[in-house]
Amino acid sequence: MSVTKLELRTALGPVYRDVLPYQPRDCTPDEIPIIDLEPMFSSELSDRRKNHGIPAETIARCKGQVLNFMRQPLERKDQVGSRKYSKYFNGYLGRRKAQISPSETPDVRESFTFRYSPELDPDHPKDISELPNEVRAWIRGEDFVWKGTEHLPGFKGDLVAYWSGCLRLARKLVRMFALSLDLEEDYWDDKTTYPGAETQQEITQDFVGLGSHTDLQLFTLLWQDSVGGLQVLTREGQWIKAPPIEGTLVVNIGDYMMRLCNDIYKSTVHRVTNESTQERVSMPFFFGLNFNCVESVVPSCTSESNPAKYEPISCGDWCQMRFKMETEDFAKQEAKRSMAPSAVVLVVGG
Repeated sequence: MSVTKLELRTALGPVYRDVLPYQPRDCTPDEIPIIDLEPMFSSELSDRRKNHGIPAETIARCKGQVLNFMRQPLERKDQVGSRKYSKYFNGYLGRRKAQISPSETPDVRESFTFRYSPELDPDHPKDISELPNEVRAWIRGEDFVWKGTEHLPGFKGDLVAYWSGCLRLARKLVRMFALSLDLEEDYWDDKTTYPGAETQQEITQDFVGLGSHTDLQLFTLLWQDSVGGLQVLTREGQWIKAPPIEGTLVVNIGDYMMRLCNDIYKSTVHRVTNESTQERVSMPFFFGLNFNCVESVVPSCTSESNPAKYEPISCGDWCQMRFKMETEDFAKQEAKRSMAPSAVVLVVGG
């Protein structure tokens, strides 16, 4: 049996995972289990109508706005172009304008991204001027994404409503992760007050929408539509399909969580394909600690026989290093592609 090595990009350079030489197969209930989140919520009926606490109407409105935005002419979408206007990768990014996997093709997807701004926080909204300087320096929200979409009725409100629901859910989930690592339930509470909290609305239409990769932060909440296409690499190296299940969100472990828990949880290698003739909509929400917090491996995950494998680093620095690497690598690849001849003319004779 021939096992291949899959190259994955991290902030500190490439890492590799084994891949078995088999076609992707359907997952089993044990490989991607469905977890009941009802005990996390209050007794209010409105909280229980969707197990994760985000109403179906909120998700539907957000999806509708994604389609409204993406179906605009390109010149309209470019009014909030990430490469033109953003310092922090917010805004619109077109097809084949990024390559998340260093050894695969550019990503055939369109995306719209916005990041945490304290005035949008559903739990404790504040003006950015009220934040401590060490926190303010790491806020990555940018207003141009909203000014450039004011012509779309309800766009900001519907996207922020979905983002807010994800943020509230993530703050509850991070407490569950703390308990699972034998930490106090509130261990990370004071480190998720102004978190890395980013949502990205995506549309893919071609077979390879998004190459093989791991996410950067603690974990990702992913809503995907009925088209499907998400595939996950198991620890053994088998690609398995993660089918969409109505009323659920997929939770992927990120690289920063893997560092904090000393590899007890492994970051989820995943990719996206679209084998249908329909456009595929997905809405990932990426969640991490406050970007200014420098964190070590948590004490419950180390011992004399199992010392810390990772040096302390802030979640912000970890993300910035990876973003910088991805941007530089893509620019190099684009330069190579632009230098390649588009045609060769053979002239016979003198």
